Amino acid sequence: MPHRQTRRLAHTGRLALLCSSLLMLGACGDAITKSSMNAPAPQTAINPALQAKAIAEAKQKQAKGARVWCVPFARTASGVELRGNAGTWWNAAKGVYDRGHDPEPGAVVVFAPSGGSRLGHVAVVSQVVSDRVVLIDHANWHRNQISLKMPVVDVSEKGDWSKVQVEATPGVRGSARPVYGFIYPEKVSAAKPQG
Repeated sequence: MPHRQTRRLAHTGRLALLCSSLLMLGACGDAITKSSMNAPAPQTAINPALQAKAIAEAKQKQAKGARVWCVPFARTASGVELRGNAGTWWNAAKGVYDRGHDPEPGAVVVFAPSGGSRLGHVAVVSQVVSDRVVLIDHANWHRNQISLKMPVVDVSEKGDWSKVQVEATPGVRGSARPVYGFIYPEKVSAAKPQG
């Protein structure tokens, strides 16, 4: 067989193989898309649009000389529309928002009033690092400042996030603080039991 015909057959074979591979990938991709269309996408990070809006609002307040507080920051960054002091959010969320004891990105962690924090504190989980470590975004932990990706460690005996330590200074954890739990940005559905 002449050299030119051999090359043409080889080229045609490679082209056929490429086409059949693309068809197979297309079919697989279509099947994956169809099977996952109705499944909710897992949230792996805080909502970047809400986070940016919360940061912008806080910076505007600072520029005007106004105080930055944890409640308005958490409300904007999470989309959880609750009012009142931070320590009241846990009870205020009952029957309105899903609540629980497992951290999720975008959820509001509600610190119970304690010690120097007589009104409690709220922050938004920006990332779940492990079953005992999360990063939070919040305001006014350091007076009138925004803190992003601050580590929080679950130090509760049962691993239920009822007591945590915040690493406000890199490498140094503060004293253990009580936590009520997490408020998730989804409104309560009638079929879901409340925690």
